[in-house]
Amino acid sequence: MESAGKHWGAWEGARAPRHREEGGAPETPGMREPGGPRTAVTFRALLGTRSEASEAEEELSVPVALGGMFKNVAAICLHLVGPLRGKKTGASLTQCFHQTLTMAKRLQARRLDGIDYNPWVEFIKLSSEDDIVNLGQGFPDFPPPAFAVEAFQHAVSGDFMLNQYTTAFGYPPLTRILASFFGKLLGQEINPRKNVLVTVGAYGALFTAFQALVDEGDEVIIIEPFFDCYEPMTLMAGGRPVFVSLKPSPTRDGELDSCSDWQLDPVELASKFTSRTKALILNTPSNPLGKVFSRAELELVASLCQQHDVVCIADEVYQWLVYDGYQHVSIASLPGMWDRTLTIGSAGKTFSATGWKVGWVLGPGRLLKHLHTVHQNSIFHCPTQAQAAVAESFEWEQLHFGQPSSYFVQFQQASQRSRDHVMRSLQSVGLRPIIPQGSYFLITDISELKSKMPDLPGATDEPYDSRFVKWMIKNKGLGAIPVSIFYSAPHRKHFDHYIRICFVKDESTLQAMDKKLQKWKDELGP
Repeated sequence: MESAGKHWGAWEGARAPRHREEGGAPETPGMREPGGPRTAVTFRALLGTRSEASEAEEELSVPVALGGMFKNVAAICLHLVGPLRGKKTGASLTQCFHQTLTMAKRLQARRLDGIDYNPWVEFIKLSSEDDIVNLGQGFPDFPPPAFAVEAFQHAVSGDFMLNQYTTAFGYPPLTRILASFFGKLLGQEINPRKNVLVTVGAYGALFTAFQALVDEGDEVIIIEPFFDCYEPMTLMAGGRPVFVSLKPSPTRDGELDSCSDWQLDPVELASKFTSRTKALILNTPSNPLGKVFSRAELELVASLCQQHDVVCIADEVYQWLVYDGYQHVSIASLPGMWDRTLTIGSAGKTFSATGWKVGWVLGPGRLLKHLHTVHQNSIFHCPTQAQAAVAESFEWEQLHFGQPSSYFVQFQQASQRSRDHVMRSLQSVGLRPIIPQGSYFLITDISELKSKMPDLPGATDEPYDSRFVKWMIKNKGLGAIPVSIFYSAPHRKHFDHYIRICFVKDESTLQAMDKKLQKWKDELGP
């Protein structure tokens, strides 16, 4: 405590002449004007002894001058520390005070306010219990194609330099083949160094795009239902989400609804564009609805983006999974749109290897250079071996592209069969699936069951579909995701009678689902 004593003595020695020079009476400890330059005397009065005060100054690293950190320090200390005086709790008063100050200081950044809750954590945990058929999470539960697995094995066991860093913006063989492969599809000469960025999954591409382009107060138009990360990513960048909903057409008797019936109102969409609109995010084929935007719909979006000088962030991770003869059109391929579009893709969705976490973004140099800046100052570099495996996988697919042997062709055909299987099975218990045009997912209408079971347990403000999914997991052994989580808060109550199902699953999973649904059907009776 010798050092602490010196500190205290030095403080008192420096303090005394000041009173004489100013002609004022000596101050009573703890009574210095709030916000003044020194607070050690306040701590001394509260802690009770010089030694304890010195210990606090040393252990808490409280400087002799705290400036304006605590403007009402005396009041704060009396409120927080007063109740601790004289108590013997096994810990020193200094330790208690240190803990009190730690608890009082705000830890999280304000950009995290309101986005800390993630519904996926809760529903994934519920669906992970034994004997639950998990149709909620969007991942295949079957192996990637053999050529992709072999490519990863080559990357791990081959060139030892693949264990080291590669080029920050992407492994050169991967950026070259992405530029070549997608350049043909988009009708562009893509420079692999300037127009391609490899990211940690498509999620990483989205986050990098928002951080690079969205500024404080910028507006981002989001089409509902939307992949749920779009809203928090906008908020974290300081932007303001502006929502516009796809509207379903009236139900036709005796027919299943199709997601093609969910349309944008052109007038409403146009009204969302303002002088503050920075970006619009377009997901096609979409998650959770499975909608493939038509060329006419894309031309409407493109026209508005060009008219208002807005960037389009195109999330196209499911572009190879399009059903029933529909065609995927990349908005970047439309006239005038390459120069204002970021096109995002995913190796996980492309090659059924979601754990590889390799994604990419393609776009003009004037946009990509800003994403490069974010990337080099955050992630900097993605795992080399996974990138090498994706590059080799694209090389294989490029040799077979457009032929019956193409993995993209075979995967699309298998996924459509699974989709049809799941739709038939869901109808057996009174659910009404909305026919998806693409993606891993379909949504199904639970209105009939809602009318029969309106009072499921749950919080009073919890959307019905959320309560229904929890009930279905617990009582029927089937996992799903409530569609209301894909809507903004004001609109959730209007769409709480749908749940999302992932149908890109192994045959054994679909058979297990059938058994659960058959048992459910038997319980319903004739």
